[in-house]
Amino acid sequence: MSSHGRDSVAFTLVVTLLAFLGAVAMVLVILLSGAPKTLAAATLLAFLPVGPLVGCFLWLDRYEPEPRRLLAAGLAWGAFVATAAALVLQGLGGFFGGFDDRDMLAGVAPLTEEATKGLFLLLLLWWRRGELDGVLDGLVYAGMVGIGFAFVENILYLAAAYDGTDGLGPGGTEALTATFVVRCLVSPFAHPLFTAFIGIGVGVAVASRSKVVRVLAPVAGYVLAVLSHGLWNASALAGTGGFLAVYVTVMFPAFVAVVAFAVWLRRSERRMLARALDDAARRGLLPVSDIRWLIDLGARRAGRRHARQSGGEAAERAMRDYQQAAVELGFLHHRYLRGTPPPDYAARGQLFVQRLQAARPYVSFPGQVVPTR
Repeated sequence: MSSHGRDSVAFTLVVTLLAFLGAVAMVLVILLSGAPKTLAAATLLAFLPVGPLVGCFLWLDRYEPEPRRLLAAGLAWGAFVATAAALVLQGLGGFFGGFDDRDMLAGVAPLTEEATKGLFLLLLLWWRRGELDGVLDGLVYAGMVGIGFAFVENILYLAAAYDGTDGLGPGGTEALTATFVVRCLVSPFAHPLFTAFIGIGVGVAVASRSKVVRVLAPVAGYVLAVLSHGLWNASALAGTGGFLAVYVTVMFPAFVAVVAFAVWLRRSERRMLARALDDAARRGLLPVSDIRWLIDLGARRAGRRHARQSGGEAAERAMRDYQQAAVELGFLHHRYLRGTPPPDYAARGQLFVQRLQAARPYVSFPGQVVPTR
């Protein structure tokens, strides 16, 4: 088995085992947090922002989609591993450190939660580095982890609000509604935003040729994640006025800035892919005439539609395989041109070229004739 295969197996085993253990722990925590009807309502309400948030990150990821199983692993890590580990660490901090509730909320929680969420990105960087092509990939994986974490945390907060065990009032429907509005409607992006800074740091590390940057960038991302998380939690201790002030002057502008940055990165991927595939075509890895059908999302859809109309499902499958292999090769070749290829660059590149060669005889783009098998 190649080193890439061993790393992939190690990553899968570690993440699967920890996710299972974390799921068992968090299910027990949730079941002990309220009556069945309360938990059912809290789970439903907590789930409402999950779909739109996941959809936004999948939209960002369309040029070179990450493996769905890895994105699902990020969600599971955030929902079960990060939440369970953070609860354990915070419990230890409260027991041995003697921190009160304010200290836990403003200091200990940001430190532990961002560390447990960010660990998934570090595991990717360690064992699945080839899947990280840059900052946008880091953002997408960080977003998935943050969404999973927020989902489970919101269940606990919503159940506590209804039962009146959150220390903010007698509970009931009014308290549940207020918590839902704040956590699920006004600030559903909070945890994905905090962890996005770690994702940016990991993405910078992947794309950098400097050993110093590769070490310091994830650390800087973690520090920014903790600071933004701590400021957000501290604002909740300052009352409604303090919360709104931080939300309007810091958190929402930061959210808009990160979104704008992510959209800019997504648009820049088209230009990057065009340059990389053009160079690959000059090296004889694929026909130059195919590039315009690969670098534009609309052209990719048109190519698949044409393949299905001309050659049926088999031709459409061949087109999908060809497009996926070409795009993967383009992003890998871009890292080679930048001087930051992954350790398994040669093996991965050869695999993509073989997939291209296997699919190309059965592929035609609009204006061409689909060959018959």
